[in-house]
Amino acid sequence: MGSFSLMHWVLVVLVIVLLFGGGRISGLMGDVAKGIKAFKKGMADDDDASIAARPATRIEGQPAPDAPAPSATKDEQKQA
Repeated sequence: MGSFSLMHWVLVVLVIVLLFGGGRISGLMGDVAKGIKAFKKGMADDDDASIAARPATRIEGQPAPDAPAPSATKDEQKQA
């Protein structure tokens, strides 16, 4: 942590607590946590919306792009 010792950091934290008070800091941390949760929820909602808005890409007569490739039948394997 740079050139500051542990006692320097303790003093800095003590001054911050004295200036702002413990209740104010805990309230601020609660607001930060709520903001993070809202951000994560918004990101999940955006992912759900983009999946629902994606157009269908399957063409009739062709397998879907995410479907596994068809395996050869026994007759086709004998011919090869």
